[in-house]
Amino acid sequence: MTVSEHTSARVSSHLSENGDALTIRVTGNFDFNLHRDFQRAYQNISPSPKHYCIDLSETRHLDSAALGMLLLLRDHCLSEEPEPGQVTVELLNANEHVGTILTISNFDQIFTIR
Repeated sequence: MTVSEHTSARVSSHLSENGDALTIRVTGNFDFNLHRDFQRAYQNISPSPKHYCIDLSETRHLDSAALGMLLLLRDHCLSEEPEPGQVTVELLNANEHVGTILTISNFDQIFTIR
C-alpha cells in the first residue's frame, strides 16, 4: 500500500503506510468553511482505515459546524466498520480553549480525547 496524503490550505491528511491509520490535521479555525476539505480528507479511501486521528494541535477554535463535521466523520466510520468496536476515532492535542468546547459539548462521551 502506498502512503496517501491530501492537503488543502487548512486541512491535511496522512494515511499510514499499511493503510490502517488516517491522521487529519486542521490548522486555524475549524469551521464551516472547511466542510468540503474535511470530508475529502477521509472519504473515498479504500479499504477504510481502522483508526482515525484528528490532530487539533494547530486548531485555534472550533464552532458548531466543526462539531457537526466530527459527528459526520463518526457516522462515516460506523457505516464503514465491519464489526462494532473495530474503528476508532481520536481527537488529539487540543489546546485548552478547544478542549473546553469539546468537553462542554460532551464530545468526551463520544470520542477518545487525548
